[in-house]
Amino acid sequence: MPKKVSVFRKEHFNAAHRLNNPNWSDEKNERVYGKCNNFNYHGHNYELIVQVTGEIDVETGYVIDMKVLSELIKIEILDRFDHKNLNLDTEEFKDLNPSAENIAIVIHDKLKTKINSNFDLKIRLYETERNFVEYPVS
Repeated sequence: MPKKVSVFRKEHFNAAHRLNNPNWSDEKNERVYGKCNNFNYHGHNYELIVQVTGEIDVETGYVIDMKVLSELIKIEILDRFDHKNLNLDTEEFKDLNPSAENIAIVIHDKLKTKINSNFDLKIRLYETERNFVEYPVS
């Protein structure tokens, strides 16, 4: 029976955002989001860990070629989000609040369509050293 293995690729990007619900008053946005609702935005040094789980290819010995995974992350995520204002510079967050949770889901969905459907994909996104999210969860 083939064995499954997880491989991980760690990347880094910087981005600004503002958490804001346009249906709420300024007071409620400030109360709920605090500093993250700063009208002039704020930034994070995001750490991204992409986990791919699958069976080892008998010919290559790889689950997935890490050079291919790295290039995919660069094209689909880093080139799109690094040094950007997520609220203003990206289509993905034009109408979606760019919380860490939503960013992780967007990253997952972008990468999932580009990798072999036999692979399981998990995203871990660190917004700060102590605050991170994972998607999906079991």
